[in-house]
Amino acid sequence: MRPAAAADRCAATASREGAPRSRPRRRRRRPRRPRCPRRARIWWRCAAGEPGRTSRPMPEFGPGEIRALDRAHVWHPYGPMPGRSDPLVVESASGVRLRLAEEAHGQRELVDGMSSWWSAVHGYNHPVLNEAATAQLGRMSHVMFGGLTHEPAVRLASRLVEITPEPLRHVFLCDSGSVSVEVAVKMCLQYWRSLGRPAKQRLLTWRGGYHGDTWQPMSVCDPEGGMHELWQGVLPRQLFADAPPADHEEAYARSLRELIARHADELAAVIVEPVVQGAGGMRFHSPEYLRVLREACDEHGVLLVFDEIATGFGRTGELFAAGHADVAPDVMCLGKALTGGYLTMAATLCTSEVAEGISRGEVPVLAHGPTFMGNPLAAAVACASIDLLLGQDWQREVRRLETGLRDGLAEAADLPGVKDVRVLGGIGVVQL
Repeated sequence: MRPAAAADRCAATASREGAPRSRPRRRRRRPRRPRCPRRARIWWRCAAGEPGRTSRPMPEFGPGEIRALDRAHVWHPYGPMPGRSDPLVVESASGVRLRLAEEAHGQRELVDGMSSWWSAVHGYNHPVLNEAATAQLGRMSHVMFGGLTHEPAVRLASRLVEITPEPLRHVFLCDSGSVSVEVAVKMCLQYWRSLGRPAKQRLLTWRGGYHGDTWQPMSVCDPEGGMHELWQGVLPRQLFADAPPADHEEAYARSLRELIARHADELAAVIVEPVVQGAGGMRFHSPEYLRVLREACDEHGVLLVFDEIATGFGRTGELFAAGHADVAPDVMCLGKALTGGYLTMAATLCTSEVAEGISRGEVPVLAHGPTFMGNPLAAAVACASIDLLLGQDWQREVRRLETGLRDGLAEAADLPGVKDVRVLGGIGVVQL
């Protein structure tokens, strides 16, 4: 550079910054990547991408590596950390069978008799649900639901209103079954606050129930024999009737009526699992008790909530267990089989009376908004799952399952240590 040009450049620099730089500007150092295992580094470079290249999936781990990493890092449901026993490593699933990554007790395949906690109602790897998920992925996997809407969520909500009992008209889409119960409780509490009756803030249920593991659902699980006994004295104190008998007993029905009447001024709602108590023991009870609850709640001004998370979508032989009694709740919770076991999604439905009551209150909104509310991918699969179920003679299929379970489990009743064998719809129980 010529001396004159260099002088001109320095002068220009001085005029811009007020004085010539006393030392050259340091180059900003690129932050170092965090240290990570070699396999993860290889994947990171691939995922970061290069022009003209696509990312590759993470490398596969062998069964031994999976177990070791699982024990080191993964906290499983209802288990300690680290776990005391190694879980089975599942490689794939199809129909009713799980294929293991390696043999266990001489077997590579297992029949999943619990259908992934009662959610996989069509079996695993179903082509119709696979196609629905793939098609939606090509359009949009997720978008927030605040201020936006989309066809899969609207179609799902409309479908749910069509197939649930008539008074249920409004749908709040949730992340999981437990959250749907939280939302149901919030609806009931806010409804009475909006009507100027904040003292109505307790819930009534019967013993032996299970409604989820978040805060309000834990408060209406069995307080003594359930898994949430640890939280007594911390959870909200709710009211509990005795566990419902299998057959209709007028003395028990009368006790339900009296309990609701006695506590009506403080009760926001009654919440029960209709006909079948699921995780609390797979106990069946007379549908007549649902009619008793409906009549008593109507008489004394108490809302009625049915938790159909485990019983919905044909599990008991009716599309919803409330159909056994031909009654409708004010609020209904759905989940598990909603997406055919593919993705987590639940729903809380309510009547127009409940929705309008909340909207007339001092705070006229339901202040709840999960990040993944109305997820379009889950909603699209849920629509496909409902259409797949209702597009066949599902009642005949459930009766076929019921007959098979009844015949197949009959001999178990004579085995040592078996207390009872019972079957209802697609549910077969061997009680020890």
